Amino acid sequence: MNKAQVFDFFQRLAEANPHPETELESGNSYQLLVAVVLSAQATDAGVNKATRRLFQQVRTPEDMVALGEDGLKQHIKTIGLFNTKAKNVIALSEALVADHGSQVPDDREALEKLPGVGRKTANVVLNVSFGRETFAVDTHIFRVGNRTGLARGKTPLAVELKLEKAVPQPFRLHAHHWLILHGRYVCKARTPECWRCIVADLCAFKPKTPAPRGKAAPASAGGDA
Repeated sequence: MNKAQVFDFFQRLAEANPHPETELESGNSYQLLVAVVLSAQATDAGVNKATRRLFQQVRTPEDMVALGEDGLKQHIKTIGLFNTKAKNVIALSEALVADHGSQVPDDREALEKLPGVGRKTANVVLNVSFGRETFAVDTHIFRVGNRTGLARGKTPLAVELKLEKAVPQPFRLHAHHWLILHGRYVCKARTPECWRCIVADLCAFKPKTPAPRGKAAPASAGGDA
């Protein structure tokens, strides 16, 4: 895509959803950090189901340390890799208490030093909790970036760096949410629903998937939808 097409791409997504938000439920930056760590290789819906009761009991790192690893496992045992995740969440909570005054740091390097926290998790926390213009490349964004031609790359980091260069203002703050939601609900992994995609005419993916019988493409999708 050229610059004008990229601007048009995000403008359409923004008009359709002016205030995109993460679908992970949390009440503060610490709970968000925990939720994002738990969401690795798991669905947001599954994490939310597990954390609703947990977050009624746990609001701070001290609360989590007091709950303990075994107690945490009882809350998150429905989530994949829950044993490893419980160990990491307790360890990162202890580190926050010991090294950060029980506060989630607003620094990428400090976040990535916490157990279980990688670049994607750090980017989510920086964006959602601290308003940073970061691009948290998950499987949805990786797919959408490559499939559409918006940001092609062989690794999540390569796609992230392409997005850093390509995404213009005023879309940078919410860009990764628009892309995640688009990948989750429209540009799906197995069968992208091109017939109802509002940016289909800007997308490099061929061939476009046709509308099922009885369904019509949205008027704003462009002539090639």
